[in-house]
Amino acid sequence: MLKSLQWRRPEILLLLLALAMPLSFGVWQALLNNFVIERAQFTGAEIGLLQSVREIPGFLAFTVVFVLLLVREQRLAFISLIATGAGVAITGFFPSTLGLLCTTLLMSVGFHYYEALKTSLALQWLPKETSAIWLGRIMAAGSFASLAAYGLVWLAAEKLQLDYTWIYLIGGGLTVLLVAALWLAFPAFPQPHVQHKKIILRKRYWLYYALTFMSGARRQIFVVFAGFLMVEKFGYSVAEVAQLFIANHLLNLYLAPKIGRFIVRFGERRALTVEYIGLIVVFGGYALVETATAAAVLYIIDHLFFSMAIAIKTYFQKIVDERDIASSAAVSFTINHIAAVIIPVAFGLMWLVSPAAVFWCGAAMAAGSLLLAQNIPALPAAGNEVRWGRVAAPGATA
Repeated sequence: MLKSLQWRRPEILLLLLALAMPLSFGVWQALLNNFVIERAQFTGAEIGLLQSVREIPGFLAFTVVFVLLLVREQRLAFISLIATGAGVAITGFFPSTLGLLCTTLLMSVGFHYYEALKTSLALQWLPKETSAIWLGRIMAAGSFASLAAYGLVWLAAEKLQLDYTWIYLIGGGLTVLLVAALWLAFPAFPQPHVQHKKIILRKRYWLYYALTFMSGARRQIFVVFAGFLMVEKFGYSVAEVAQLFIANHLLNLYLAPKIGRFIVRFGERRALTVEYIGLIVVFGGYALVETATAAAVLYIIDHLFFSMAIAIKTYFQKIVDERDIASSAAVSFTINHIAAVIIPVAFGLMWLVSPAAVFWCGAAMAAGSLLLAQNIPALPAAGNEVRWGRVAAPGATA
């Protein structure tokens, strides 16, 4: 009996939750650009508005701290994932600007609450020495589920000729069903440290906040405009976009665990240096690319660099007071989304004038992140948060 229950462990739950999210969000992401262009006649301005609305719950992710006064983290993670699946499931029924704004907002509240809670739970449950390896495995699990989602999109759109409405409904429904099963199957796990239930900002975390802010800005270039480039400029179909995502996640499935081991061996500073140098090249390539094949190569390389962002989380895990994790994860998610609320709208207008300028701005952001990453010490710890510019003793609050 004991052996039969050994799989009911926190790290296994994190892996299975990582499977649940992409089943709906992957479908939403793969269909979005084609759906809004074909059914809602979006231009760069409307897609920018939609993506900015999608990021508003991320900007307000700090409010999860107050919800935790009423609901335990693990249970709130389940509820958030169910909201995500429900939002995706009904998307196809509302092919208008207002309808898409509403369904996207529902999906996004669930998505961003879950992402903040996932980070918090992982940093609390996983040992510091091997957390990068486990985070790589969790990312690989998400890639596996994303492969299933994009495979579903390709099969449903290309072979079965299903309408957008049915594909959204299936993808969102799968997430809801899986999360409900996990909720019933797993016990409520204890938290090793009682978490603060208030907003906490500490001066000694300033480098983590800065890296997180720049990461949010960089992410928008990929999520919003790189995908839009593939459809608007190069005419990629739903099936072709799904194939790109499949290629992305096949590589990520293999490489994410290896990247986790790379971070453990070589440290956060070196991992982030590789990522940001690569991004400067990739964003410059987007600005200059003129062929669909070259754009696809850049898109795949761009996606691979997301795995390197594990290093920001493990850096923070090493310097943070364990009682700050839940609050800091929520606050950092808000910081991550400050740029995310502004950039889609502002850059969407810039897109109408010069798509290349959007990507040159992305290259400049990557260069700024590269400079910040050089300030990470070889052995991050409480009291050794930065190489230069230490501004407060451990425990001092802003």
